[in-house]
Amino acid sequence: MSRSQPHPIQLRPVGSQDALASLPKPPAIQTPSSHSWASLCGPPPWGLGCLLALQHILVLGSLLCASHLLLLRSLPPGGLSYSPAQLLASSLFSCGVSTALQTWMGSRLPLVQAPSFEFLFPALVLTSQKLPLAIQTPGNSSLMLHLCEEPGCHGLELWNTSLREVSGAVVVSGLLQGTLGLLGAPGHLFPHCGPLVLAPSLVVAGLSAHKEVALFCSAHWGLALLLILLMVVCSQHLGSCQLPPCPWRPASTSSTHTHLPAFRLLSVLVPVACVWIISALLGLSVIPLGQSVPTEAPWFRLPHPAEWDWPLLTPRALAAGTSMALAASTSSLGCYALCGWLLHLPSPPPHACSRGLGLEGLGSVLAGLLGSPMGTSSSFSNVGTVSLIQAGSRRVAHLVGLLCMGLGLSPRLVQLLTTIPLPVLGGVLGVTQAVVLSTGFSSFHLADTDSGRNVFIVGFSIFMALLLPRWLQEAPVLLSTGWSPLDVLLRSLLTEPIFLAGLLGFLLENTIPGTRLERGLGQGLPSPFLAQEARMPQKSREKAAQEYELPFPLQNLCPYIPQPLRCLCPLPEDPGNEEGGPAEPGETVDLLPGFGEQCPKASRELRSQ
Repeated sequence: MSRSQPHPIQLRPVGSQDALASLPKPPAIQTPSSHSWASLCGPPPWGLGCLLALQHILVLGSLLCASHLLLLRSLPPGGLSYSPAQLLASSLFSCGVSTALQTWMGSRLPLVQAPSFEFLFPALVLTSQKLPLAIQTPGNSSLMLHLCEEPGCHGLELWNTSLREVSGAVVVSGLLQGTLGLLGAPGHLFPHCGPLVLAPSLVVAGLSAHKEVALFCSAHWGLALLLILLMVVCSQHLGSCQLPPCPWRPASTSSTHTHLPAFRLLSVLVPVACVWIISALLGLSVIPLGQSVPTEAPWFRLPHPAEWDWPLLTPRALAAGTSMALAASTSSLGCYALCGWLLHLPSPPPHACSRGLGLEGLGSVLAGLLGSPMGTSSSFSNVGTVSLIQAGSRRVAHLVGLLCMGLGLSPRLVQLLTTIPLPVLGGVLGVTQAVVLSTGFSSFHLADTDSGRNVFIVGFSIFMALLLPRWLQEAPVLLSTGWSPLDVLLRSLLTEPIFLAGLLGFLLENTIPGTRLERGLGQGLPSPFLAQEARMPQKSREKAAQEYELPFPLQNLCPYIPQPLRCLCPLPEDPGNEEGGPAEPGETVDLLPGFGEQCPKASRELRSQ
């Protein structure tokens, strides 16, 4: 194993054959990091791709278990009328379908779709009860949901009714998101979201889950700290360590061997596996005494609508669903911007944002119809994982979608997720959310940080977005207007930190006078992409823009799409449609800013310098 000297390497997307490529240092607008961006010229081998996909599934599983646990513990005393594994399997299946559609014909970014806290907060308001954590294990270290099979169980019908109402809210949110996407609303709003809107949203996104992370970590601080320490060491201290050459021939290279920064690429999978094994050896993941053993879930089950009952649509569900749609849309647009920025792509064009949000809405509708209490949206935690391991790949995202759909068909396999120790959930979410927080801070420099206007917008947006949910929680008297649906809507919106930060930042940014240079804007593009696009030759810029286009077979259908829905297709004047017509997305090799040629021969391998 060799340890290379730090050298700047950039994340590289190459369509369906994307991987990571080591490059000479491009002109930078800031001091480069002391750590390199891992890269390999050409598609990763299937073995490595499967490991990276499994890593993202672990992060997705952490979000899945955390959100379901926090919701189910807020319901009245009682239990589920079906196996918890079946509930998780339905959610995982919908996440897989949404991820596959998103990477194929949505935003085309390697984004993993997962349940997010933007769906959890309105669901908690809708259930209208907050009970102490009732799921107890030795050391409170494992997620063990159980069935209520005792004759004296109470609240069983209330459980089912509450979950049906939450599922109805998820369906409503999906329909609203899909409508916004079909109308092209995200594409019209996104160009007005500069760094003073994006940065506060990312900072608040990283900070908003700190209470939940602390709750899970407090189950066993020793295991949580061990996991965090291993993740930091693998991704940062050992990030430039490379394994000996392996027999793999990347695309566009003549060498049959290459070095892999395995510690960084697997900086989530390896620590999670180690801590999970340690917790099992210490007996912290066994079923506690005095608690029912979960009923064995079936090996195969095809999720279908109304398997348990149809979602319940009520005025309260409509109000909560509206809040979910607004918050999830704000969060997803931030994910699009962050992922494109990390991959050094141009700003997501309007048609990509509209398609992405529309397909996310479709995924949430599917999740609600399958009985899931959580919708699907682009996952900040998985984008944080991309930044942590410095590897982004559409192929890996496709594998994640297919594997999630496969696992969703087997509740018995999904039942393994219910044995994830709570410190593992907290540690994984803590590190990935911290990375999202850091990217928010790093984007502040793109605007004029000496401007009093900008300082006020950033500080006010962040502080008020964190203050209002806390105020609502600590208020001696709940917000009450006399009409229950309106109360649910207002309480839900006021408990969504990301929505509040995005809304406040957007309103202040676009109403307080300021020059475009002061705001960090130019030519109508958000500033995070402006500097890197300025360094890109026209040819490379056009090739990069093609990454957002529809797959070639679907491009032929664009002329037949009704005029109101043309916002989902690239405009004729888009770069990808100039000079030679549309090209197949992903067929190009060079998509890196500032370099018109293919990966240099001298940098085709990650080598010691």
